[in-house]
Amino acid sequence: MSKYILPVSVFGTVFGSAVLLKNHVTGGRCPSKATITGKTVVITGANTGIGKETARELAKRGGRIIMGCRDVEKCETAAKEIRGKTLNPHVYACHLDLASIKSIREFAERVKKEEERVDVLINNAGVMRCPAWKTEDGFDMQFGVNHLGHFLLTNLLLEKLKESAPSRVINVSSLAHIIGNIDFEDLNWEKKKFDTKQAYCQSKLANVLFTRELAKRLQGTGVTVNAVHPGVVATELGRHTGLHQSQFSSFMLGPFFSLLVKSPELGAQPSVFLAVSEEMEGVTGRYYDVMTEKEPAAQALDDDVARRLWEVSSRLVGLQEDGRPSTSKTEGVSEPEQKLLQTPELGAA
Repeated sequence: MSKYILPVSVFGTVFGSAVLLKNHVTGGRCPSKATITGKTVVITGANTGIGKETARELAKRGGRIIMGCRDVEKCETAAKEIRGKTLNPHVYACHLDLASIKSIREFAERVKKEEERVDVLINNAGVMRCPAWKTEDGFDMQFGVNHLGHFLLTNLLLEKLKESAPSRVINVSSLAHIIGNIDFEDLNWEKKKFDTKQAYCQSKLANVLFTRELAKRLQGTGVTVNAVHPGVVATELGRHTGLHQSQFSSFMLGPFFSLLVKSPELGAQPSVFLAVSEEMEGVTGRYYDVMTEKEPAAQALDDDVARRLWEVSSRLVGLQEDGRPSTSKTEGVSEPEQKLLQTPELGAA
């Protein structure tokens, strides 16, 4: 028996060290033990991956969880699982398709009608590196879902968030924003050759710009908003990337990525941290790399671009500057934007 002690000990040491190293590299768990009993949390894209684990963790902490998902059947299955594991009965599945302005408005109206308060809004859902798909309203899928959908939803829920203050908005962005560029002349890739990588990076840069502009507009309201890069997480989000499509790259790079790529449970910790941590009280307009505040890319700090993106986004989704429905989509709009707004696919917001 003694001859096995050394090999087992060595294996245990190596395995334990690898786990500790991975936790260190990937950021570890949220250090806050705060509970959120009596608070309501709205999470988009919550039936799988980071969103599902965020919902589970916040349900465990006592929150009332509203899960907004495109696939209601899968969402209800996830909600039932979370209710069973956390013994929290207040976990609900609701239909929300961020690729549809109509669906976003219906979801927001339901939340405003049925919920007494919204303490935390986590804009988690997203698509990554997908083909040149369009949303129901004619927007590039990545820009439409990752930015415009959450932009509209957040604006529609702002009054409820203000009424529930102190409250928090969390925008899940990505490190990919550092190579993003907002092309106001062709936001929807109709003039230039479609580049799925750059389309994704543009949408993630938009998340950070939206965060900073919204923070300015919410000063003094008690509502804070921050953006976060959750790290590299093993979720379905990367199903369109080359690594998942190539057996060779999966075989060669898989072991390396296994050390750096975190589980959805660990991937949810940054969102949980921003949602519950006492030290985040009153902190707004910041960008976090996992749970560490970092300065975003230079293009994300351009106030003029952030303001213009807000104005263009408002018109594209049919909102006025104050978040009310717009009466005119073309007033004060540049020629390229007018052409976009007048396309048959956009219809009425």
